[in-house]
Amino acid sequence: MQYETFIDTVANRAGLPRRDAETLTHAALRVLAERISGGEARDLAAQLPGELKADLEPPQENAQSFDANEFARRMAERSGLSAAEAEAALVAVLTTVRAAVTPGEFDDVLSQLGEEFAELVE
Repeated sequence: MQYETFIDTVANRAGLPRRDAETLTHAALRVLAERISGGEARDLAAQLPGELKADLEPPQENAQSFDANEFARRMAERSGLSAAEAEAALVAVLTTVRAAVTPGEFDDVLSQLGEEFAELVE
């Protein structure tokens, strides 16, 4: 999936203007890099558009443990957008990631995120 298509898909799924969807996508992937292991973040980055790879550079090798509410809060904090926009974008970004990568790779990500996140994207 190309970068422009990825961002447009997030915008459509979240019902947000493209600019906000782009900002929130980058924020979501930066938070995701904190939430999953460093190796998994690099594996995921390898399958996403080049413009998104830097966002998945893990700040540490070990994953931090936090729930979807904290994930959205961190997205809002990093993007400067509202919590409601971040919550809508979280689901949109994860479902777009699912469409952009191989099923096995997305399953690997979900296995680290846990059941709460799996329920969000189903």
